[in-house]
Amino acid sequence: MMQHRLHVFAIAVGLVLSTSAMAQTMSKSMYDSQMSKIAQDYKAASVGCNSLSGNANDICVADVTGKRDIAQANLEAVYKPTQQNRYQASVVKADSDYKLANQHCDVLSGNAKDICVKEAKAAKITATSNAKALMTTANANAEANAASNEAHLDADKKASDARNTAATDKVDANYAVAKEKCQAYAGDAKDLCLSQAKTQFGK
Repeated sequence: MMQHRLHVFAIAVGLVLSTSAMAQTMSKSMYDSQMSKIAQDYKAASVGCNSLSGNANDICVADVTGKRDIAQANLEAVYKPTQQNRYQASVVKADSDYKLANQHCDVLSGNAKDICVKEAKAAKITATSNAKALMTTANANAEANAASNEAHLDADKKASDARNTAATDKVDANYAVAKEKCQAYAGDAKDLCLSQAKTQFGK
C-alpha cells in the first residue's frame, strides 16, 4: 500500500509541476492539452485506489482528487494570470489539503482525532486567510499604481498643454513682431509683407 501511495503521489506532483512550469503566455491549444493530460493522469492514478478499501481508499481518493483539482486551478491561474485566479488556486489547495488531512484524522479516535481535525481546519483557515490577504494587498497595490498612472497621465497632459500654450504664445509674439516690421512698408509692399507674415506663422 505504501508503494502504491508513493506512486500516486509522484503522479500527482507531476501534475502540479507540469502546470507551474508553464510560461506566463499560454495558447488555448496548450491549455486544452495540459487540461486533458491532467484528466488522463488523474484517471490513471484513480485506478490504483480501486484496489484499496476503507480509510485507505478514502485517503487515496482524496489525495489524487485533491492533486487534480490543484493542478487544474494552477493551470487556470497560468492561462489567465489574474489575482482572482491565483487566489482561487490557493483556496483550492487549502481545501484539498484539508480534505486529505481529515481522511488521515479518521484513523484516530477520541481527543487525538479532535485535535487532528481542529489542526486541519486551522491550517485551512490560515492558508485561505493568507491567500485572501495577498489578493487584497495585490489589488490595493494595483489600484494605487493605477491611481499613480492616472496622476502621471494627468501630469503629462498638463505638461503637453503647457508646451502647446507656450508654442502658441511664441508664435503670436513672433507674428506680432513680423507685423510690426511690415509697418515700415506702404501700399502693395506692406500688404505683401503682412500676407507673408500670416503664411509664415499660420495666421
